[in-house]
Amino acid sequence: MIPWDDFRLVRAIAETGSLAGAAEQLAVNHSTVFRRLGTLEQQLGARLFERARAGYVPTPMGEEMVRLAEHMADEVLAVERRITGQDLRPSGELRVTTNDTLLVHMLTPIFASFRAAYPEIRLDVVISNQSLSLSKRDADVAIRASDRPGDTLVGRRMASIAWGIYGSATQDISGPLDPADLRRHDWIGFSDNLGAIKPAKWLRERVGEEKIIYRVNTVLGLAEAAAAGIGLALLPCFIAAVTPGLVQLMGRQSELESGLWLLTHPDIKATARVRTFMEHAGREIGKLRGRIEGIEDQPATAAG
Repeated sequence: MIPWDDFRLVRAIAETGSLAGAAEQLAVNHSTVFRRLGTLEQQLGARLFERARAGYVPTPMGEEMVRLAEHMADEVLAVERRITGQDLRPSGELRVTTNDTLLVHMLTPIFASFRAAYPEIRLDVVISNQSLSLSKRDADVAIRASDRPGDTLVGRRMASIAWGIYGSATQDISGPLDPADLRRHDWIGFSDNLGAIKPAKWLRERVGEEKIIYRVNTVLGLAEAAAAGIGLALLPCFIAAVTPGLVQLMGRQSELESGLWLLTHPDIKATARVRTFMEHAGREIGKLRGRIEGIEDQPATAAG
């Protein structure tokens, strides 16, 4: 019988391609990984990895162990989710993932009111602009801006996130922005890691790369840069609504809208702390729907 820890060891080495990477992932030291791998290969009478210049590459037997390890990990996580889903008391730790923009401009007061109402639940907020896996228990609840939230998850679309065009109140732009004049102005754009989002594509097509004179790798920095007068920016309306010094130069761009989703995994949706959080967050986000969809609390529009 090969212990489960040895399967985890082989999978970690395969994922990271090195003993040092596996040691960091497993929270042990390098020499422990080296010793355990040597012992396992000796017990099996076969090599599990080729030591190549690019790192540790699984042999056919190593690949088979990795496949088994992934299957076993999925089964363990499924059992954990089912056990967690039987919890009936709103207490314990709840891990929520979202992005930095939503946290700063919308969610922190909601998290604060939740903690005040349910002090026995400890919140662990994980900020990531990539979608963490709820199936692998990277998080219990996700609050995502997305058009494709994931077929295996359950929850609801809370609102449509509206985007508009904004600039500094100090800029000399008289009247609403004419679509024919977009290329006459300097723009704030998105760095490469955000190049696939719809607003980035819109800028490339309507404005052109040569007019994007300032780039930032998070939506969080767009509003501040626009308010400082660096250039015009496409912004989620709910951010512009709470950023001083901005004026709306062109209203909602319907082709840029994306959904705001509140999601969890079906195996844990009945857990008391998950259910309680979903209800609380859903209710509080619902109160902000008009702002999120760009139909209320907007900053002043440039005068004609």
